[in-house]
Formats: sequence, structure tokens, C-alpha cells
Amino acid sequence: MAAIHATDPPRPGALPMHPQDVIQAYYDAFNGGDMDAFLALLTEDVAHDINQGERQVGKAAFADFMAHMNRCYRERLEDLVILPHADGERAAAEFVVHGEYLTTDEGLPEARGQRYVLPAGAFFTLRDGKVARISNYYNLTDWLAQVANA
Repeated sequence: MAAIHATDPPRPGALPMHPQDVIQAYYDAFNGGDMDAFLALLTEDVAHDINQGERQVGKAAFADFMAHMNRCYRERLEDLVILPHADGERAAAEFVVHGEYLTTDEGLPEARGQRYVLPAGAFFTLRDGKVARISNYYNLTDWLAQVANA
């Protein structure tokens, strides 16, 4: 059996194990709209810290959150920079969200197809080659101003 090195690309059908590969696969699945692949990269007990919101725990809760988000928003993440920590258990990512507000989200302004561009970031904890925690951050005031003025 050949040794697999952290710099080797993931084998087809294999879960990537290097933090950089896990996070890249996570965002590739998000951008591709492949929710099955996206959710497969999460642990069953994943903790999701929602920007300016609560912590939700569990893959089912994350799937429900994503279904809601995909109903209300169409987003693509660009200019992705992944910053894995040397311990292999934590990473950060910085990116720019290019989105469209599709359906009014509860407690937010009315959706009229407004487009927005928003810098954002995320912090990850990884366990056994999967995302065990993700905390997302963006400037809600900036987003509100963009959709109000669009």
C-alpha cells in the first residue's frame, strides 16, 4: 500500500483528510450546490455558530439551516483563502460572498432580488477529517445597507 502524504490530492471517492483539502471540499460543495457532499463533510455532532445568532448542534440542524438559506438566498463564495493551523485540528477561511436575496427572511427587509457583495470569514474545528465546528462571521450592518439600497 502506498503512503498518502498531506500534499497528495484526495483519491476519488475518498474523504480528504488534510485540513486544507477538507475546507476546500466544503466550499466547493457549497458553491456547486451539492448539499449531499457538503453535509458528508460534517460530523454528526457538528456545532454551527450562526453569525449574530445561536449555536446549533447536529448535522440535521445544519441541513435544516442550509435548506432555509438556500430558499432565501443564492450565494457563491469567491476569493477563498484557507488558513489551516499547524495542529491539523483548526482552520480559518476568508472569502467574499456574492449573493442574491431571493425570498424574505424572517425579521429582515423584504426580498426583491437584491444583489450583495460581502466579505466574510469562518473558523473551523476538524475531527477525523470532517468539520466538527464552524463559526461564520460577516458584517450584518453592511448586508442590511446593501439590500436596503439596492
